[in-house]
Amino acid sequence: KDENLYFRDSRFITQKEKNGQKVFWSRGNGWVMGGLVRMLANMPENYPSRVHFVDLYKKMAEKIAKLQNADGTWHAALLDPDSYAVKETSGTGFYCYALAYGINRGLLPYDKYHGVVEKAWAALVSSVHTDGKLGNVQQIGEKPETVTNDDTEVYGVGAFLLAGSEMYKLKQKNR
Repeated sequence: KDENLYFRDSRFITQKEKNGQKVFWSRGNGWVMGGLVRMLANMPENYPSRVHFVDLYKKMAEKIAKLQNADGTWHAALLDPDSYAVKETSGTGFYCYALAYGINRGLLPYDKYHGVVEKAWAALVSSVHTDGKLGNVQQIGEKPETVTNDDTEVYGVGAFLLAGSEMYKLKQKNR
């Protein structure tokens, strides 16, 4: 509640990163944020709890935007990026998607979040190899782990495509 982030599960509530911070896994929180916007996309405007979910989304968006690294990505551990110094593209893809979705639907202010999604999108595009493979996707796991430029997985590509679909809409709206 205090961090506006989510633990992977109850096993992680008392665990700490090397720097003493709580363990908040980037891709795990990316699934949450991506899931929130999918729920909002399919939830009727007059749904009784919609305001609650919009509030959760906005608070998480605020926190996630503040945690973006200078390279435009979010590394595997949200509160300990130095221990996982290589960029990670599956979490980044989900955040780019979810934040761009919010801008496109008027849930997030363009001026505050546009720079965040542009940096994220540039970082994602720079992670595509010449043969089309998306690199820097953390392998299947349950917590932050190291990543290499050659690592890829389908969920990372899926997050990249979701981000691309919202970035396309954003660019069409703001020509």
